[in-house]
Amino acid sequence: MKLHALIAVAMTMLASGAGAAGAQTVVDLALVLAVDGSSSIDEREFRLQMQGYARAFRHPHVVDAMTTGPARRVAVTMVQWSNLHDQSQVIDWTILDGPDAAARFADAIERAPRAVPPGSTSISGAIEYAARLLGDRRIVAARRVIDVSGDGLNNMGRQPSYARDRAVEAGVIVNGLAITTEVPALDIYFEDNVIGGTGSFALAVDSFEAFPEAILKKLMREIVWAPTADVIAAAPAP
Repeated sequence: MKLHALIAVAMTMLASGAGAAGAQTVVDLALVLAVDGSSSIDEREFRLQMQGYARAFRHPHVVDAMTTGPARRVAVTMVQWSNLHDQSQVIDWTILDGPDAAARFADAIERAPRAVPPGSTSISGAIEYAARLLGDRRIVAARRVIDVSGDGLNNMGRQPSYARDRAVEAGVIVNGLAITTEVPALDIYFEDNVIGGTGSFALAVDSFEAFPEAILKKLMREIVWAPTADVIAAAPAP
């Protein structure tokens, strides 16, 4: 099916959802950013992660990507996570429909404190928490995605594959950004145990200093309505 036909179908689906939802907001994408705050992440590394996300949401390519779909807006929230029961939604669901909204979201990321205690690494807990947030009935989304970034193996709670499979069964896509500073093959672990759903993917980054460029490419791939290899490859460094 050609792109314009796909968009026409999606617009019909979104319009139907809007009519049924009443006060609900229709978006092309509902995206949970799940940021590792476990003990393997020191304060400098944590701030580099947050700064990387903030810089990405100020990038014009990301701002443009948010308005490529039929609804011309996306909904994004940010979660920090560590232990099995330590997750915090540090930024509530926010509708991003242009540069002003994206800039405010970036400012909120930079202001956000470290809200979870350093501790173990529960990727499964993060996925389960994020999946619950995607059940928010205020948001009607054509796609629902969890974006997990982290630098370690799951060492608390269920296996991440269990949480991943439950999320995928509910129609959620789980993507991963593996920071390989402590576990060199972490991206392979993410591919086998963390990511799932149609079009899911894992990216690897070998230093926290390289995180901003990696998260920019990742967000471009997640947000743009109909991603192509050329669009993803063309995303410049911030």
